[in-house]
Amino acid sequence: MLAYTYIAHEKFGLLDKPKPALQDPCDAIVRVTLSSVCTSDLHIKHGSVPRAVPGVTVGHEMVGVVEEVGAAVTSVKPGDRVTVNVETFCGECFFCRRGYVNNCVDPDGGWALGCRIDGGQAEYVRVPHANQGLNLIPPTVSDEQALFVGDILATGFWAARISDITEDDTVLIIGAGPTGLCALLCVRLKRPKRIIVCEKSPERARFVRKRYPDVWVTSPDECEAFVLAHSEHGGADVVLEVAGTEDTFRMAWKCARPNATVTVVALYDTPQVLPLPDMYGKNLTFKTGGVDGCDCAEILRLIAEGKIDTTPLITHRFPLSEIEEAYRVFENRLDGVIKVAVEGRPL
Repeated sequence: MLAYTYIAHEKFGLLDKPKPALQDPCDAIVRVTLSSVCTSDLHIKHGSVPRAVPGVTVGHEMVGVVEEVGAAVTSVKPGDRVTVNVETFCGECFFCRRGYVNNCVDPDGGWALGCRIDGGQAEYVRVPHANQGLNLIPPTVSDEQALFVGDILATGFWAARISDITEDDTVLIIGAGPTGLCALLCVRLKRPKRIIVCEKSPERARFVRKRYPDVWVTSPDECEAFVLAHSEHGGADVVLEVAGTEDTFRMAWKCARPNATVTVVALYDTPQVLPLPDMYGKNLTFKTGGVDGCDCAEILRLIAEGKIDTTPLITHRFPLSEIEEAYRVFENRLDGVIKVAVEGRPL
């Protein structure tokens, strides 16, 4: 089968690899019908994910059809359309039982697909712990609607959930990239008093204004003053930092009111510093970490009910044979790209 592969630092390639086989009774083999490229894939390419294994098939955003299941798999059967969770988790350890599936202690636990074990930018993928990692796609939901459920939409949903947003809040979202837009969709479900999005790209700012006219948009240069002018208590009640730079990290805590919540969703290339003397007295609560992707069934229900729609984020489509071009367009933000969809193996 064709599989896009992490060969070495700064080098990915489309290789011919053997089709995966079951290795454990809890495994499933999924025929990938649609996948996507994530910024985390670029982090692997550029060396920012040291745990990534050279030779691994990359990709962790995908949907497909179950081809084969192990003897212990009971949640899905061959022929089922499924989303694939970015995280592998056993469902039984201390962390899984408490909903912290990103911290699963299983050897394949956490973000493994497309990082430490072969992922889904391929024609087929083996999914360990399939009872937990696969979710049935409702008949009324298309592959395109479900494509982001297992990763960036789960991230946005998790970020909105742990931020404890109320209807009285002003919420600032820093970054309107794909994950920021998914966070925006999930924050809107909480019906806060006001949502402000900070985005430096004029194209992405226009996208937000056009698609979500109830959302206020500002630029990084004006963000702090804008938030102060449009909030009642000296800053945002909740800040979601989704951009992942030193400047946006600083912006997040500076734009927060005293006693606010700052939820860090971004993955950074370098360590960030908390300037505690400058922050003294703000009494901020920081919430950080990788997504706990345990809400996929609920997210699929919300999609089926028409309450979440991420299909406008898919701006470009490519066959798997042209995945190099998909990466080039996505990484360089060409032609107004938000997200790419990569078509896998057809029926």
